[in-house]
Amino acid sequence: MKAKKGKFFSRGVHMHDHKSLAKDRPLRALDAVGEVVIPLRQHIGKAALPVVEAGQTVKRGQLVGKADGFVSANVHASVAGTVKAVEERTNGLSVVIEAGADATDFMPPLTDPTAEEIVQRVADAGICGMGGAGFPTHVKLKPQHPVDTVILNGAECEPYLTCDDRLMLEQRDKIVRGAKYLAKALGAGKAMIGIEKNKPEAIAAFEETELEVVALKKQYPMGSEKHLIYCATGRKVPLGKLPADVGVVVNNVATALAVCEAVEEGKPLIERVVTVSGAGIAQPENLVCPIGAPLSALAEACGGAKEDAVKLVAGGPMTGNALTGLSAPVTKTTSGLLFLTEKETNAEEPTPCINCGKCADVCPMKLMPMQTAFYTSAKDYEAADKYGGVLSCIECGACSYICPARRPLAQSIKTAKAELRKKQ
Repeated sequence: MKAKKGKFFSRGVHMHDHKSLAKDRPLRALDAVGEVVIPLRQHIGKAALPVVEAGQTVKRGQLVGKADGFVSANVHASVAGTVKAVEERTNGLSVVIEAGADATDFMPPLTDPTAEEIVQRVADAGICGMGGAGFPTHVKLKPQHPVDTVILNGAECEPYLTCDDRLMLEQRDKIVRGAKYLAKALGAGKAMIGIEKNKPEAIAAFEETELEVVALKKQYPMGSEKHLIYCATGRKVPLGKLPADVGVVVNNVATALAVCEAVEEGKPLIERVVTVSGAGIAQPENLVCPIGAPLSALAEACGGAKEDAVKLVAGGPMTGNALTGLSAPVTKTTSGLLFLTEKETNAEEPTPCINCGKCADVCPMKLMPMQTAFYTSAKDYEAADKYGGVLSCIECGACSYICPARRPLAQSIKTAKAELRKKQ
């Protein structure tokens, strides 16, 4: 099916995507790791409750953390071996497993499953959004309003990241089947996929499938749910509402793949693709990594950091988190590991705001980031929301990117959000 041209939204930013570093590197499995540290909270909502203890032998795919409540997700062993500890680590309470002889404990495959069986399998498999948010997918499959359209998010608008692009090229058929399972679970009659135009090979590949393909303008943050929905369907999600309120559910392409494998192979979400990139890494790669693998193992698999690497980032450069080292583990939402040089970081000391208004000009949510920063510095968080619209922010980082004074605008918004949620 020939791709249709998507709409475009006003504002946002246009930047060098730096995807050439890793986009042609095929998926490669990470070499065996000796130990994994699996956090019991890798998703939005409550952490899972541990169901194993130190000294216990576990198989790959075995449940080690049980969802605790409606908005929570199961957690499974990504390697077979022995549980060394269940203890607090950097990412919270975690199950530490020493890898041993390989043995699996997958669920039985489902044949022609019903909608209810698909939803239950997604929950049992611990699948959550793999595009970054980490919202438990089974919750999305129980919307309060009728849904007629499923959209797969293949935009991957963050610079450097190519993990979704490689999945679309190498695992297309599973992604398509995953979309069909999602549509069946929701009772949706239409399944679409939105892909930015800087991925022509992926667009061409999906034009040969049953999915309706939307070729999206290269524009950041095209991967935002609300903007993707508008560009693909023309529907607008009002402030304070969810995509399901306009009859749409959005899932990342990696999530669709995980759904397909859970249904057809009984495989829980125990691994994901991570793009290791940046000018500061010896050989950029797209690695298939077990959940819980140390980031140091990813760096080693890519030849190690170069001497001129000055900054480490987990995720993409716009929405990711800066790291102080490589001891943290891969989680279900780890899309990238970036080794950036001084030239790439453009790290300059912030200077006073010059009231140019560029941050407001590019904000895709039409907010006033400069007002947020002003009131946050004064610790007046209610005013930061009243005049800056803090709680409507999608934290895309476009304001910080465009600011000529290099003000930490996105960080100010995150601070104000956190303080307002504490009070609520």
